[in-house]
Amino acid sequence: MTERRASCIERVAALKCAVIIPTYNNGGTIARVVNDVKRYAPDVIVVNDGSTDDTAAILASIPDIRVWGYGRNRGKGYALKYALKRASDEGFDYALTIDADGQHFADDIPAFIDRIEAAPDSLLVGARNLAADNMPAKNSFANKFSNFWYKVETGRTLTDTQSGFRLYPLRRLQGLRMMTGRYEFEVEIIVRAAWRGIEVENIPVKVWYPPAEERVSHFRPLRDFTRISILNTVLVLCALLCYYPWRFLRSLTRENIRRFFDRQVLHSGESNLRMAASMGWGACCGVLPIWGYQLIFAVTTAHLLRLNKVVAGVFSNVSIPPAIPFILYGSMVLGAAVLGIENRFASGEITLENIGVSLWQYLVGSAVLASMVGAAVFAAGWIAMTVCKRGK
Repeated sequence: MTERRASCIERVAALKCAVIIPTYNNGGTIARVVNDVKRYAPDVIVVNDGSTDDTAAILASIPDIRVWGYGRNRGKGYALKYALKRASDEGFDYALTIDADGQHFADDIPAFIDRIEAAPDSLLVGARNLAADNMPAKNSFANKFSNFWYKVETGRTLTDTQSGFRLYPLRRLQGLRMMTGRYEFEVEIIVRAAWRGIEVENIPVKVWYPPAEERVSHFRPLRDFTRISILNTVLVLCALLCYYPWRFLRSLTRENIRRFFDRQVLHSGESNLRMAASMGWGACCGVLPIWGYQLIFAVTTAHLLRLNKVVAGVFSNVSIPPAIPFILYGSMVLGAAVLGIENRFASGEITLENIGVSLWQYLVGSAVLASMVGAAVFAAGWIAMTVCKRGK
């Protein structure tokens, strides 16, 4: 065991990895946590987030650690942002974070080191056993809730998105400006990291929860859960409006397009008529004025209409950002023509009456444009597949 610890210390030092322990009023556990971590890592940094108990005095008595802090409590997210930025500025390439309440085990640190050596620049999140003894029911529910929204926002799957036992690749996170500063920070950073193309993985770790009467928690259920819910709302909108369209555009290589049409269109096993209808319906949904929800609407309705969901979903991406100005302008022009009114989009007059009329003009025009685009894509798809002599 001693050799294993010595080897881990050397490997942690070689990776330029600091271990960061944010703490707020954890006087009963902080000394044990810090001393356990020191057996596996040479650079231990404790961030005192404005503790009002005896935490500061305890930390002052522990040798060979760094203590960073500030006067008043700012929240765990702020402490992590502060520490990650400062550690990066001081030349560290990685930062391993561990909570100060004693629920994590320092002897899991080598597992993080093993994985980061095999997959450099990944972001690793400790995956706790949700069936562990004394695991609070509210924690299990909150984690499942968070895991669901993480998948919606990134298209990726994690079994634990709320564990504070993590390893961050500091170089890959440089320049990433975070919106949050409390508990929700740990959700935001893994979503934003995934959007940046960083591999986010789970590492199995042990966990211990003390009995309820001994448990110390600074989580405020109503306030913090509300903040997390607001964050997820913002992230979902950003994912639907920006991340997924951007990822779709990046996937539009010649080989990917050829492979998609070969598997999903030419050899899908469905009739030409149904495939063309799937294309046309997807394109129609992409133009409808339900911004941010076109993909969900297209896939859901395609399922109900028994169309090809994959094809409908792909063709709903006609509303990618470069096409949005043309869709908006075309909708306004068609709306004015159908309603027999002046195109308010070009009038330059902004009044309450104009806003109401323009909105109605846009809604009518977008419905007409969606029908036209859908019909055109349907016809073009059916002709193309017929010319290619595609059978059922």
